[in-house]
Amino acid sequence: MKNLYLDHAATSFPKAPGVVESMSNYLIEVGSNVNRGVYQSSFNAENILFETRELICELFHFQKPENVVFTKNITESLNVLIKGILHKNDHIIVSSMEHNAVMRPLNALSTRGVSFSKVPCNKYGELNPEDIKKYIQPNTKAILMTHASNVCGTILDLVKVGKICKEKGFYFIIDTAQTAGFLDIDYEKLNADAIAFTGHKGLLGPQGIGGFIIGEDMANQMNSLIQGGTGSLSEEETQPDYMPDKFEAGTLNIPGIYGLNASLKYILKTGLKTIREKELYILKYFLDELSNLSALKIIGKKHLKERTAVVSIDIPQEDTGEIAYELFKDFGIMTRCGLHCAPSAHKTLGTFPHGTIRFSFSHHNTIKDITYTIDALNQIMKKRSL
Repeated sequence: MKNLYLDHAATSFPKAPGVVESMSNYLIEVGSNVNRGVYQSSFNAENILFETRELICELFHFQKPENVVFTKNITESLNVLIKGILHKNDHIIVSSMEHNAVMRPLNALSTRGVSFSKVPCNKYGELNPEDIKKYIQPNTKAILMTHASNVCGTILDLVKVGKICKEKGFYFIIDTAQTAGFLDIDYEKLNADAIAFTGHKGLLGPQGIGGFIIGEDMANQMNSLIQGGTGSLSEEETQPDYMPDKFEAGTLNIPGIYGLNASLKYILKTGLKTIREKELYILKYFLDELSNLSALKIIGKKHLKERTAVVSIDIPQEDTGEIAYELFKDFGIMTRCGLHCAPSAHKTLGTFPHGTIRFSFSHHNTIKDITYTIDALNQIMKKRSL
């Protein structure tokens, strides 16, 4: 029995070529911290960190490497951004498709006088940006939205959202957990103020490394979530207020940054367009084949327009966990079932509380992988007389 990994929306596997070697090289040959030593290996590590900031700038069409901040993941990035910019009596707008990495920090802040509004999306996960205007309040300070749903793959129209933010003077924060690495994300065209990213999904890097890019105005207005040593201004007992030190207290995940450096080089060399086209090719074949299985229901869009290679299915009257387990036990197919840490999205899509089975693809997957998966689903349906 083969092992087939179809859970790339959770974390990518395999990683990009060069990731393991780059991390190993750091751990074996370099090993030094950054901003602390006046010796060559420390300088070498600092050079890689700065180069990685520049690669992130290239990916997101951003112009300030010093305003690239590293965190351990996108959840931390979103917490830093949300809790740094929102204060008592502030209001923020989000969509109904948000992940708990957004909703849990906001609910925590709601006990301290921060309020939020959820703009409802339709049953396909689509957002009408004009609906945002109904939820604007006198104390609205920011809009935060996912770029694409981790449940059904629908891409939100953030260009129009960004225009509203610019017109109204709101900060615009974007969660790219499900899009960075295969969609062209342009900081300027989106009118973004901050873009959060994670290394271990579409960026094909290791776990434990993420970050955000941020404009000067928003960075100046924010409080830092964590304070501590930076290797700079060590004579002071207060946090430096310049970038990126303001938000990078303590030792960074330098092995993770080395791995991210390699994965970013792979993505930029391969090309976002090439990666995107391969994923759409796989996606179309899967959607076409799924449409022939009458016992199951595709959740969200059934076409390629404005969606990622993430597909959720529901099988009425069947336990999604049992089906997902059968896929793995009998066929070695690894998927994700349940609510995907996004209960609000499932309520929007009509799949709460039972959830869905999610198939998420990479450009490494093949048509053979799809035919194998469809055959497995067919066998499970026959076994259950569906």
